[in-house]
Amino acid sequence: MKETTIDDTTLINIPKVHDERGVLAAIEGDVIPFKIERVYYLYDVPSDAYRGGHAHKELFQLLIPLSGSFDVHLKDGHHEKTISLNKPNKGVLIVPGIWREIDNFSSGSVCLVLASAKFNEVDYIRAFNDFLLFKKG
Repeated sequence: MKETTIDDTTLINIPKVHDERGVLAAIEGDVIPFKIERVYYLYDVPSDAYRGGHAHKELFQLLIPLSGSFDVHLKDGHHEKTISLNKPNKGVLIVPGIWREIDNFSSGSVCLVLASAKFNEVDYIRAFNDFLLFKKG
């Protein structure tokens, strides 16, 4: 697998159509660089809690704030960055080999996650020290 870095994580603009009836956003075709195999969402997360705290070996994910806001903290073993998400037409693409933690959930926030594969525990790296070893190869 190619060595991934923080720079490989990107914000994705989700196309939207706006008229007097409201806004419609659709994810089709080449909006994201993977076939969606799993969809799930996080909600009712207490404001002082965090989610994530892991990395994936092969899985791609797109995180979208359907409602409210939250922060996504990303690490590649050398660099870190935080992305605040608060618009339902913008999501963050997380590539394999990036550690992520999600926190600062606003009241009523909903985080939609689109994933490139079904759940597979073997793909998870759940301890940060194991993640650093994984990145060293």
